[in-house]
Amino acid sequence: MRELLTVFLRLGLTSFGGPAAHLGYFQTEFVERRRWLSAAQFADLVALAQFLPGPSSSQVNLSIGYLRAGLPGALLAWAGFTLPSVLLLVALALWMGEWPDPEAGWLAGLKVAAAAVVAHAAVSMWRSLIQGAVQAGLALGTATLLLAGAQFGGTGLGAGMQVLALLLCAGVGWATLAAPAAPAQPLQLGPAPRTGAGLLLLAAGLLVLLPLLRPLGPAWELLDQTYRAGALVFGGGHVVLPLLEAGLVPAWVDHGRFVAGYGAANAVPGPLFTFASYLGAAQHRLPALEGVLIATLGIFLPGALLMLGALPFWSHLAAQDWARRALLGLNAGVVGLLLAALYDPVFRAGVTGPLHLALALLAYALLSAGKAPAWAVVLACAGAGWLLL
Repeated sequence: MRELLTVFLRLGLTSFGGPAAHLGYFQTEFVERRRWLSAAQFADLVALAQFLPGPSSSQVNLSIGYLRAGLPGALLAWAGFTLPSVLLLVALALWMGEWPDPEAGWLAGLKVAAAAVVAHAAVSMWRSLIQGAVQAGLALGTATLLLAGAQFGGTGLGAGMQVLALLLCAGVGWATLAAPAAPAQPLQLGPAPRTGAGLLLLAAGLLVLLPLLRPLGPAWELLDQTYRAGALVFGGGHVVLPLLEAGLVPAWVDHGRFVAGYGAANAVPGPLFTFASYLGAAQHRLPALEGVLIATLGIFLPGALLMLGALPFWSHLAAQDWARRALLGLNAGVVGLLLAALYDPVFRAGVTGPLHLALALLAYALLSAGKAPAWAVVLACAGAGWLLL
C-alpha cells in the first residue's frame, strides 16, 4: 500500500500534458517497468475508460489501484494522483479571490491560453476520432445545434441540449457506421458481477436522485451539477468545460474567473477534472472548503462508480457490434461539443482584441508546430499578459 501511494503521488506531481500523456506515463510505469499488469490488460482498461463517461486517465489510475490492492488500493491510487492538482488549483482560486483587479493582465493571459489549449485539443481530437463524412457531419452538426441553441433559444450550452445531441450522435452511429474490430484479448479482471451491477445501479440512481435533492440547499445543488458533469462527459478532460460552464456560470462563479481557471488547470500536473475543485473554491455561495469537497466528490464519483462497475462486464460489451458503432457516433458528437465550447465560452471570454488574438495564435503555434507542453504555454501566456495586456 505504501508503494502504491508513493508511485501515484510521484505521478500526480509530475504528470503534465493531459489524459493522453497520463496514459503514456502509466504504460511506462505499470506495464513496462513494474509489470503490475500485461500490455493487453492495460489496453483493455484504456478502451473501457474511453467507452465510459468520466475522466479516462483517472479511471485507469483508479482501476490499477483496485487491481493491485482492492478498494483501499483504488482510493490510495486516486488520492496520490489527484490531490496534488486539487491543492494547487484550490490555492490559486483562493489567491485569485483576493486579487483586486479581475481584468489584470496575467488573468487575461490565462484566458488566452485557455483558447489556444482548447483549440489544440479540438484539432487533435478531430484528427484521432473523425474518420469519414458521417462522423464529420455529426461533429459539425452537434456544434451547429449547440451554438444555434445558444443564439436563438436562449438556453446556452445547457447540459440537457448537450446530452440530447450526444444521444442523437450515438443513434446515428449505431444505425449507419461500420463497427471496428473487437478487442483481441478481452479483460477478465475486476469485482464480482453482482458488485459491479450494484455500483452501476448506484451511479444511475444518484443521477436521478440528486436533482430531487437540490431544493434542500446550495450544497446539494453543487453536488448535482458536478456529479451530472462527471457522469455525462465523454472524451476526456477538455469536454468537461461546457458542462460545468452550463451549470455554474454565472450563478456560482463569474465568466472571467471560470475561463482563467481553466487555463490555469492546464498548467498543473494531474487530471483536468480537478478544474471542478478550483470552481468549488472560487464559487461564492458556500464556504470554500465545503465547496471544494463537494465539487471534487461530485466530479470524480460517477466515473469511479461506472469504471469499477463495468469491469466485470466489459469483455461481453466490447464484443457487441452495436456498442462499438454507437461509440463511433458518440465520439464524433464529443468533438462537436468541444468545437462549440471553443467559441462559447472560451474564445468569447479570452480573445477580445487584436493583441489577444495574436497571442492566442502564437500559443497555438507553440502547442501544435512547436510541440511545447501545455503547462509551459500557459505560464508563458500569463507572463505575456502581465507585460502586454
